[in-house]
Amino acid sequence: MSFDASLQEAHTLDPTRRRVDLGTFFEVSLDLLIIRDLDGMVVKASRSWLTTLGHDPAEMVGKSLLRLVHPDDLPGTQGSVIEVETRKPGAPILGFRNRYRHRNGDYRILEWRAQRFEDRIYAVARDVTERVAEERALVEAKAAAEAASQAKSDFLANMSHEIRTPLNGVIGIVDALSRTAMTPEQAEMVALIRQSGVTLERLVSDVLDVSKIEAGQVTLEDRPFDLDEAFVSAAEVARQRAEDKGLTFQLERGPDVTGLFRGDSTRIRQVVSNLLSNAIKFTGQGSVTLRVDLQPLADGTACLAFDVEDTGVGFDADHAGRLFERFNQADSSITRRFGGTGLGLSICRALVELMGGEISALSEPGVGSRFSVKLPLRPADADARPAAMSPARPVEYGAERPLRILLAEDHPTNRRVVQLILDGHDIDLTMVEDGAQAVAAFAGERFDLILMDMQMPVMDGLTATRAIRGLEAARQPARIPIVILSANAMPEHHAQALAAGADLHLPKPITAETLLGGINAALGA
Repeated sequence: MSFDASLQEAHTLDPTRRRVDLGTFFEVSLDLLIIRDLDGMVVKASRSWLTTLGHDPAEMVGKSLLRLVHPDDLPGTQGSVIEVETRKPGAPILGFRNRYRHRNGDYRILEWRAQRFEDRIYAVARDVTERVAEERALVEAKAAAEAASQAKSDFLANMSHEIRTPLNGVIGIVDALSRTAMTPEQAEMVALIRQSGVTLERLVSDVLDVSKIEAGQVTLEDRPFDLDEAFVSAAEVARQRAEDKGLTFQLERGPDVTGLFRGDSTRIRQVVSNLLSNAIKFTGQGSVTLRVDLQPLADGTACLAFDVEDTGVGFDADHAGRLFERFNQADSSITRRFGGTGLGLSICRALVELMGGEISALSEPGVGSRFSVKLPLRPADADARPAAMSPARPVEYGAERPLRILLAEDHPTNRRVVQLILDGHDIDLTMVEDGAQAVAAFAGERFDLILMDMQMPVMDGLTATRAIRGLEAARQPARIPIVILSANAMPEHHAQALAAGADLHLPKPITAETLLGGINAALGA
């Protein structure tokens, strides 16, 4: 019999059978049944009071029920008693919980259903002590898991910042050095340093991507993009890496792989780049092939299908099922032979599934592998051209005087990186070491653009940005573009920068392309 049915049965019995059936019912019920008068005295109690709480039902008759209630729960219980006594007929009290004393001195948690019928209160209780303990344990476990997740996110964000800060110096200075006159041997060494820096940046980005995917913080863009551009850049980078390794690279495109579509071209490019990078890494000789096809569907959408095939080391069927799991690679020796974290394929699978697609793999050890991806695409309007951006072009500024830029950056190497990138441009650069100095410089001089680090001593970049916007509002001058340059690269950092009043957030490490492109974008905005 259900919990609520016990209460209903207790006071709706046929009067001619009530005495016999009620007695039997009170003997066999597993729930705690009680009938009391309006003075609070027990009229009848079920045998389950003895088995559950150790109180003899016969000894309870004529005594106050409230004497068994925990003192701390008594005020609430008395309020519930008044409520059930004064409610209109047919309106029971449901779900009230309090603690009742066991005969051995312990307390058990009871959950009540009670209703008045004439001059009696009919109530049913159930021992929910274990359930409450489980609920409490679940809440505590959830809180602990959330705290651990937040601690992990904070740790990854801090590690990202600490790694990206010196990495910004390495990549930025090497980028500046690569644009100077060098001997062939020097150019080769610079290229090796640049490649190692890019690899390290990718590893940091992979760890952050995993954290964002776990936290459900990956946001997909929905904007027009050119399908050609989504593949050409990734394919050209792969072609250069393959040829440097002595491999043959082929790009095979179907006749319909062109046009404007809506979606997240950055994430599509990331999947293609990851698969191509893996193929090149695990192929010692032979070829890597990227095949792309586009299949129109009856509902007006299209299915983008691409395969990445290689003649590399391959893997067996036992490893195929685990290949897309995090930190898993086809063979334990691969970590030593080829490097990597085992995160790339798990990120690919997560991104593909977020975009509504599917990814699969076929392979034969010693022969090669083929990874296949299918993604749904929605055509974009013909006039919805994607915004073209040429980040490598020089800074464009219409005034006849030099462009005045204020740089707030506490790290001397990172200040030098920006200085080296901007050398040769018609720019007057003023550098300060913290946000407070940036606010003071802005208050005393006129600038055309501000480059602001996010994490600085004395005053951080977000606080400084808000202070500068406040000064602007008070003085009502023209709004100055502010670009946040930050080693804090999580999505929330981007949102914090824009919320503080910045026009753009550029994650470190920066290169000439990203910095000049960001300056042009901010000036254009």
